[in-house]
Amino acid sequence: MTDTQPKPTACLALADGTLFLGKGFGATGQKVAELCFNTAMTGYQEIMTDPSYAGQVVTFTFPHIGNVGVNPEDDETSDPVAEGLVVKWDPTEPSNWRSTGELGDWLARTGRIGIGGIDTRRLTRAIRQQGAPHVALAHDPEGNFDIEALISAARSFPGLVGLDLAKDVTCSQSYRWDEMRWAWPEGYSRQTAPKFKVVAIDYGAKRNILRCLASAGCDVTVLPATATTEDVLAQNPDGVFLSNGPGDPAATGEYAVPMIQGVLEKSDLPVFGICLGHQMLALALGAKTVKMNHGHHGANHPVKDLETGKVEITSMNHGFTVDSQTLPDGVKETHVSLFDGSNCGIRMADRPVFSVQYHPEASPGPMDSYYLFERFADAMAARV
Repeated sequence: MTDTQPKPTACLALADGTLFLGKGFGATGQKVAELCFNTAMTGYQEIMTDPSYAGQVVTFTFPHIGNVGVNPEDDETSDPVAEGLVVKWDPTEPSNWRSTGELGDWLARTGRIGIGGIDTRRLTRAIRQQGAPHVALAHDPEGNFDIEALISAARSFPGLVGLDLAKDVTCSQSYRWDEMRWAWPEGYSRQTAPKFKVVAIDYGAKRNILRCLASAGCDVTVLPATATTEDVLAQNPDGVFLSNGPGDPAATGEYAVPMIQGVLEKSDLPVFGICLGHQMLALALGAKTVKMNHGHHGANHPVKDLETGKVEITSMNHGFTVDSQTLPDGVKETHVSLFDGSNCGIRMADRPVFSVQYHPEASPGPMDSYYLFERFADAMAARV
């Protein structure tokens, strides 16, 4: 009697020695990263190209990953940033009118590894119970793995605490942005009559955030994460936007916080931050950030606006959070997660300076949170 069980071609090794064997697809080789899980039912291409996932492998709890293929319009940056992905079932043949390619081919072309046939429920429980583990993910079509070396590599991964990843995903030079949100049937259109000039600091900015700013009437100039106060004010902007991004906010804050503090001290400009930008603003105002057990990653996170009482269904992607107990006088907590009570928004009491932890541009609500871009535009209009 012969063994008909196919030989595993991919291996996910956790630092504690736990192994998950499955079928590899995408690129071959090995990646070492932190492992997180994402509960979103759609948007896997957006997730993989979100710069906030730098240094991470993503476990998708929804089983049908790859079923709508990929297309160039849904990239949030030029190439995937997440190191790899873990799925329950192998990607199926794409079935969507917007598809221009298959997920596996796209991953192979961009150097990212996928592993399928994994018990993602078991893996997700492990992440929730133990915290986001360090892992090594390997794909070899011949199925030859040095298990001990993979476990050792996972154990040697330094982790995201103290790691500044924004400098790795930020733009190398400034550029202008005028593309607006996708709309049926035209697709993406251009902002031809902007009302406000905005400087967006790129800590790992998603394209759809910039599109939302353009749709809100902004002429957007994007500057690198290392931009100084002088760089920002030299643009003579009507407002300053702080983008999302990866890594430890305290590490990025070494150079980002002085810039933000300088803008607040030398101008009365409205400031709006998202995700890492929210954390940067909080640090600049005197608060602290902490590493979460397994973070928030998904498109179904309920957030309560403490000032209106309304609940928004939001998209989140963060492994660090602002410690609301450290918010100084004059800074109000505006939003909280209804999952765990963690901070999701702040604002200065006497100035149009505010930020949120979640991603209003991702639109899982679908329009629950777009008001934040309108609030930013209204603050600039009031100043002008």
